[in-house]
Amino acid sequence: MTTVPTKTRPSLISALRNINLRAYGMIIALVLIMILFQVLNVTLQNENFITPLNITNVILQNSYILILAIGMMLVIVNGHIDLSVGSVLAFCGAMSAIALSDWGWPWYVAVLFAVALGAAIGVWQAFWIAYVRIPAFIVTLAGMLIFRGLTLKVLDAETKGTTGTFNELASGYSFMDVDLRIPTLVVGILGAALFVFFSARSRSRQLKAGIAASSQTAWLVKTVAIAAVMLAAAYTFYSYKGLPIIGWILLGLVLLFTFIANRTVFGRHVYAGGGNEKAAMLSGVKTKQTTFFVFVIMGALAGLAGVIVTARLHAATPGAGNAFELDAIAASFIGGASVTGGVGTIIGAVIGGLVMGVLRQGMQVLGIATDTVQIILGLVVLAAVLFDVWNKKRATGGGLMPPIVGTTPGGSGGAKAKAKEGIDKESTTAGTLNATEDGKPIS
Repeated sequence: MTTVPTKTRPSLISALRNINLRAYGMIIALVLIMILFQVLNVTLQNENFITPLNITNVILQNSYILILAIGMMLVIVNGHIDLSVGSVLAFCGAMSAIALSDWGWPWYVAVLFAVALGAAIGVWQAFWIAYVRIPAFIVTLAGMLIFRGLTLKVLDAETKGTTGTFNELASGYSFMDVDLRIPTLVVGILGAALFVFFSARSRSRQLKAGIAASSQTAWLVKTVAIAAVMLAAAYTFYSYKGLPIIGWILLGLVLLFTFIANRTVFGRHVYAGGGNEKAAMLSGVKTKQTTFFVFVIMGALAGLAGVIVTARLHAATPGAGNAFELDAIAASFIGGASVTGGVGTIIGAVIGGLVMGVLRQGMQVLGIATDTVQIILGLVVLAAVLFDVWNKKRATGGGLMPPIVGTTPGGSGGAKAKAKEGIDKESTTAGTLNATEDGKPIS
């Protein structure tokens, strides 16, 4: 008698076990941190922490770090680092204030000038890194000193005040006399609906192709949870004054660079170059050009962040942006960037920045000393890197570092045979990178 195998429906617990920790771990951590501070505030101070005002303040107080983190994530994914962004931010912010106050330029021209100046600085640094092949650490360390000195020079060690619409960019809730409360709610509902639609369409295509990577239950839990968070966030901002102007700028940047990273050839080249530069070159990827434009983008975003910092302070100051590069790097690593490059997402960088922002604000509300806050933030960064190492160890089946050949320590039998035949691992990776879903090479 033959037995017919029956398919067991996956339970919710098994679906939760299969959640991609690298992709969703920090989102879960952010939610848990907010719940923790809510409980502590209610218990110790009889006040709510999760309020529209507090959530809005997290966005306002960390907006420039989030902007820098978006660019820094691309830099780290491409296998580099940028230590100059804090100084570039200060210099571009100072020049925007000078253009606005001393030269009498309109606010929007001053903003574009600061962004273009940041991009030009990115071109300068990118040339030495991409084509002269000087390590990014050295070039950007020099840039950190150069542009901090230029900031002191152009400001003459004084502050330069700003006024008008320029300042509203960092803290305003209406733009061109248009109140942003209703648009916030509408965009939130529309965004959640579009997310569910595209997620369902993608799931349907995966099932038809037989390549669904998760169970129906896991997909449903993930989709419903993310849509619920989007709706809750939209309603939270709507309950106060709506999403501030800087929030709309951040939303646009996240959507733009997520599309670039996931849906363009340039984005695939950024990941390929960071994962294995030599293999990417053998596959036809123009790694020098990719690195060049990554640093140009980073410079432009640093210029924009300089505008936001200056607008928030209502003045350009010589000390603006001090140590901001460390916050941006920390946000990227907390958000899932790999220390070896090739791994990370734009949304992850933003989540990492929000984790740091919520931790700071929550501890300040509880009256925790600044020195203790710094210690805790340092431990969080270390924990994020340890999580990255552990995740690689779990994915490769053991060992502190990923194996050189194969998917398990020592390599599988087939991998060992290839190693004995002298097949270079980089060439094998190059062959993989050289093919896409339609069989055409990456160009």
